[in-house]
Amino acid sequence: MRRLLYIVVLLTVFLAEARAQQTPVYSQYMLNGFLLNPAVAGSEGFTAVNLTVREQWVGLQNGPSTYAMSFQTRLMQESRISRSKSVRKRGRSASRGGRVGLGGYIFNHRNGAVDRTGLKLTYAYHIDLDRAQLSFGLSMVGYQYRLDEELITLENPDDNLWLGVRQSVFIPDADFGVYLSGKDFWTGVSVDQLLESALKFGDDGYETLVMERTYNVMGGYDFMVNRDLIISPSAYLKIAENGEAQVDITGKCYFKQAFWGGLTYRTGHSVVLMLGAGVDRFVFGYAYDIGLSGLMKNTYGTHEFTFVARFGDVASRHRWLNRF
Repeated sequence: MRRLLYIVVLLTVFLAEARAQQTPVYSQYMLNGFLLNPAVAGSEGFTAVNLTVREQWVGLQNGPSTYAMSFQTRLMQESRISRSKSVRKRGRSASRGGRVGLGGYIFNHRNGAVDRTGLKLTYAYHIDLDRAQLSFGLSMVGYQYRLDEELITLENPDDNLWLGVRQSVFIPDADFGVYLSGKDFWTGVSVDQLLESALKFGDDGYETLVMERTYNVMGGYDFMVNRDLIISPSAYLKIAENGEAQVDITGKCYFKQAFWGGLTYRTGHSVVLMLGAGVDRFVFGYAYDIGLSGLMKNTYGTHEFTFVARFGDVASRHRWLNRF
């Protein structure tokens, strides 16, 4: 006999995430690697503000949704505002800038009655190599989990198990990353939920769900076919502490460094179609995830919108680090 319907649903959600993902999923991670790796903060030498909206399984009631906003900048020395309008300009100039990058990242992820808000504050340090830049980053993280009582249905409202459950939980944690970038390539490794903090919703029964460590490995290369066409393959590997893995394999084509289209295969989950454009210092991206499971029959797929604004372009940064 079931004692508490919602606790069963809650456990199903969290245990499923423990086996697959406890961190947000982003199809357009290449537009803002900072979302996955703290070492990216300030690596491009300018200030960037990024907004991402992801609606998953549209048409399914109370389906997952993610809203994220990030800010990153470089503490530069002897810098000045450039009058150049291009954000894809190639070429290399000597760097006289500072080595410190700072960033902030806030997101909200909702899945049914479970609402999770995360806040990250990041410090990054960048080292110039001969033809590349090596970066290190550390984020202090706080997660706030909440339960929406309006979406909770109890078989027995007086159940002792439910009476011991808190509707809000705060969890501190940390992320760490390393990032290497050059004129035609970028690659990085990061670790999320480094401290593996415990998720304690109650005093009895279900208090020891752990935020498992997640390892992210990503990289890409730009092949300049001609003056107007760039082919950019990339890959992203996410591995949970329990060994569960997800792989994204992506191919993108840039035309005149201003428009692009791409296709991603996500192992066991979906195929992603991407389109985007850059206008002056602004970047717009759209991704449509087509699910490969039977669930797709009951939804309109997953939609992800990304907007990036870049400011304070400085003469002392590596211009060849620009990429969408």
